[in-house]
Amino acid sequence: MTKPRLGFWQIWNMSFGFLGIQFGWGLQMANMSAIYEYLGARADQIPILWLAAPLTGLIVQPIIGHMSDHTWNRLGRRRPYFLTGAILSSLALVLMPNSSLLWMAAGLLWILDASINVSMEPFRAFVADMLPEDQRTSGFAMQSIFIGLGAVVASAMPYLLTNVFGLTEARTAGSIPISVRFSFYTGAVAFLGAVLWTIFSTKEYPPADLDAFRRKKAESVGLMANAREILESISKTPDTMRRLALVQFFTWLGFFCMWLYFAPAVARNVFGAPDEKSPLYTEGVEWAGLCFAMYSAVCFAFSWLLPSIAARIGRRATHAVCLLCGAAGLLSIAVIHDKWLLLLSMTGVGIVWASTLAMPYAILAGCLPPDKTGIYMGIFNFAIVTPEIIASLVFGWVMANVLHNDRVLAVMAGGLFMILAAALMSRVRDDGGATPSPAA
Repeated sequence: MTKPRLGFWQIWNMSFGFLGIQFGWGLQMANMSAIYEYLGARADQIPILWLAAPLTGLIVQPIIGHMSDHTWNRLGRRRPYFLTGAILSSLALVLMPNSSLLWMAAGLLWILDASINVSMEPFRAFVADMLPEDQRTSGFAMQSIFIGLGAVVASAMPYLLTNVFGLTEARTAGSIPISVRFSFYTGAVAFLGAVLWTIFSTKEYPPADLDAFRRKKAESVGLMANAREILESISKTPDTMRRLALVQFFTWLGFFCMWLYFAPAVARNVFGAPDEKSPLYTEGVEWAGLCFAMYSAVCFAFSWLLPSIAARIGRRATHAVCLLCGAAGLLSIAVIHDKWLLLLSMTGVGIVWASTLAMPYAILAGCLPPDKTGIYMGIFNFAIVTPEIIASLVFGWVMANVLHNDRVLAVMAGGLFMILAAALMSRVRDDGGATPSPAA
């Protein structure tokens, strides 16, 4: 079917749910390593404790993508999954900061990640469903804008609650600070509210041939039929998607190194905290959250410029340059000992974060069959979760035996992975044309 061009506020409404989704991700990324250390984890144990995030994505996203491709009911195709994931994620966000034992926090992370993935994966396919080719870069850029905005607030919230609103309490060993707990409660409300906004403000297009859609759905009923269709789709992966996947592999390996160790690195190497029981450790973790808010703020601002830059130099070159900016930001941490200069490093990270959330998906959407957008978006997620699984299983050994638990070196390794990803962008073919700004 010929899809009509949508106005600014229509693209705004259909992307608004990502604001809530990012509250979940932002709180998790900025605080989970610290939560694990609060509950007694060692530095070399943290990677395996993060295994929930990538493993749930590996399992959940292709399944949800396949299911949403074959769904049509009163809520539509993708919106039933937005709602289900939002409800479950909000409950997990409320429970997470009340963990009293390490295994409780690790278990709740599995639930939280699975639930976020249920909401998030269909949002990627939603853009391809709703927008014509020449507006897809704008659609994915708008998602990046909301991701940046949500992450700014989520990442900075513990710092703001402590230093602006004065929310403090005496903390005992093995407990999670009150600022973190209330940040997660706020995130639960924001997640559900933002997703509900998109559900009620955006109407999905029905399948072009509803009778044919129902016949195909009937043919794919059953576990074996669904598994067979997923495997067949993997075997027919477009060449552009394969090349992009390799870029994503090294990009997300770089991000995962940062998310695993940036907060503990700041607490110990910049603030000088001797251990996780020190007040300096909490101050350092809160400042690291503010740094994450900085890169998210840059993501928010830079996302408005991405479509215009991509229209001038192409989406492939845009993403390669952004990857180099991110690499520079992570590598610069080696020579920074002033907490304020860390905010400057996060500028480069914010640029690559904005591009990573938009450019690969905009390139990918143009090479996918319309009736399998959901499943291929889920399969594409393999390139994100596989490096995270590898890092979770292997990086603990690397930290203990190669890097000697030096958290700064771990973050720098992320910069090297992004340089490699930038070089691999030269192999990606992008047949898409120029695209207008989000306001178009």
